[in-house]
Amino acid sequence: MAFKLPDLNYGYNELEPFIDAKTMEIHHSKHHAGYTNNLNNAIQGTDFENMDIIDLLKSMDMNNAALRNNGGGFYNHSLFWSVIGPNKGGTPVGKLSDEIIKYFGSFDSFKEIFSKAAASRFGSGWAWLCVKNDGVLEVCSSANQDNPLMPNIGCGGTPILGIDVWEHAYYLNYQNRRPEYISAFFNIIDWESVNKIYNEASN
Repeated sequence: MAFKLPDLNYGYNELEPFIDAKTMEIHHSKHHAGYTNNLNNAIQGTDFENMDIIDLLKSMDMNNAALRNNGGGFYNHSLFWSVIGPNKGGTPVGKLSDEIIKYFGSFDSFKEIFSKAAASRFGSGWAWLCVKNDGVLEVCSSANQDNPLMPNIGCGGTPILGIDVWEHAYYLNYQNRRPEYISAFFNIIDWESVNKIYNEASN
């Protein structure tokens, strides 16, 4: 079963001015496509060939660099595209809104914690909002294409929101101003999609 580069539900230009069209095009059609192709090559003829991506990430050997980097890159970007969109932003919806207030005190407090996790991740990586196995919400970050589904990365759970802080995600428009990109990200979060992923992860 080969993994497939997911189609986007919006055009490359539809997230402007927050993310420019050229960055979106390169990020999706080059970077994510590369991870997808390399992942398919890495699993060909192995026991991973018929696994879904979540089971693959949870069970893989972290010393397998091809699976770790490309499996993570495929999953992380697939989630990323699904939790952003044009004319979004605002505040969380549904049960997730109540849970964010419960665990972080307020949406503004969550926003500050999430932004700090993204801004302080040294080098390339991601910041996450996760649901842990006991239902607790946690913000954490991971290096490179690691994510909380993988074993022993320092934070665990099911990611429901992620921001890509690799430079390829923002450099054309923001250069070295990562905090500006992080701030802009909150204008394109699709909280209805995040809430749906949360409901699936917490059941």
